[in-house]
This record gives sequence, C-alpha cells and structure tokens, in this order.
Amino acid sequence: MILGAQLFTLRDHCRDLASLENTLARVAALGYTAVQLSAVCPYDPEWMRTTLQKYGLSAPITHFDFKKITQNKEETSAFHKGFGADYIGIGCSPFSFDEEGFSALVTPLLAVGSYYRDEGQKLMYHNHNMEFSRHGDGLFFDKLVNAFPKDTLGITLDTYWVQAGGGDPAFWLKKLSGRVDCIHLKDMSYSLADRAIRMAPVGSGNMNFEAILAAAESAGTKYAFVEQDNCYEEDPFVCLKKSYDYLASVGLS
Repeated sequence: MILGAQLFTLRDHCRDLASLENTLARVAALGYTAVQLSAVCPYDPEWMRTTLQKYGLSAPITHFDFKKITQNKEETSAFHKGFGADYIGIGCSPFSFDEEGFSALVTPLLAVGSYYRDEGQKLMYHNHNMEFSRHGDGLFFDKLVNAFPKDTLGITLDTYWVQAGGGDPAFWLKKLSGRVDCIHLKDMSYSLADRAIRMAPVGSGNMNFEAILAAAESAGTKYAFVEQDNCYEEDPFVCLKKSYDYLASVGLS
C-alpha cells in the first residue's frame, strides 16, 4: 500500500495556489508520496500535474462536485486525466439517508459509472457513519454497494467512520474486497477533557490497526490516506507526521 495524506486535514492551508503548493511541499517533506485532493482551492489540472511532479507526489483520487460528476462527465474525466487521477471521489451523499435520498444518489451515478470505467477511471464513494443506518432488514451501505458492479463504483472506506457507525473496519474491508482500492485512516480515542470520543493520529488511539491493515492488504487496497478531520487545536501537520511515523513503523510508506 502507498501511504498518502488526505488534504481535507490541511484544508485551512490550501486556500490559494501559493498556500496549496507550500502544503504539498510540506506533505512531501513529511514522507508522504501521495495526496487526495479534497477541500482545496480551485486549480488548473496542468498546474497540479507540474506541482505534484515537482515534489515527487501523485494525486490518484479527489473528492469532486457531485453535479459535475453526474452532469458533466466528459469534462470531469478530462480534468482528472490532466494530473493522472484514476479515481473520482464522492465525499458524501448530498441527499438524505432514506429511500428518496437513496434513489437520488444512485440513479445518476448508475447512469455515468460505465462511462468513467470505459475511460479507465472509477467512481469512489466515501462513507461516514450515516451509511450504517438500518433500513428494514439491512443497512443503507449494503444497499448502496449492491446497487453497483465492482467496476463502476469503488468504496473509499473510512475505517474510523465504520467504527463510529458500529461496524468492524476489518470485517468491512474483507466484505468489500476488490472495491476498496483507496481507504482512509485515522484513530479513535476517548478524551477526559470533554468526555467524548475524538479523532486522533493513527497509532495513538484505540482502533485495531494490526487487523485493519492486514485486512486492507488482503482486500487489495492500493492507497491508504491519513485523514484527521479535527485535530483539536494541535497543528495538523504534526498530527500527519505522528500518523506517518506510526504507519511507517509497521511497514507502510
């Protein structure tokens, strides 16, 4: 697995092109060789390609606008090809997690999924905990996954949010084997300061990463992106470094 940084973690440091380039340089200096482009300023694909090459990085996946993905597929595909991204990410459903919202999400994605596949790309859906809500005898997440062939919709499995939804990340990695080319890693801890669970750098919380990483390897995961949505006033670059050091110590790079 290639170890990457999800730039949503550093979104406050990516507000314009100058700060985005500086952030890419700093991420590379931490040791990461890949990034996911999410919650960053607008950029030109050629600028991105050149800047990534300058710092020895790749950006295989984005989080992209749902309407552009479903209504402007040719432009969306060409944009991603411009800097070598094979995966086009959907960060979250823009609709409600009920029957109506399910149809609003799935129908337009089914209409374009085969187009991206034929262009050598794949749509990737990123889960939170809401997908683990129950609908009758099953989960929203199961219904979503079962609505698509593996080659038209992959899952960027966020292992933290699986656990937050009451699931077992290792179990879901095994269940989704073959469609989890990209995953997200952050840890879960408990804080006495506010008596609540918190996101934490990988290796500093209570999630079973030995089992998670073994399951990801078996499931065919290619990229593991560190994403810490909330760093609780700690420097997010420091948090990313802590995660990198732990993951490098167990064999990722």
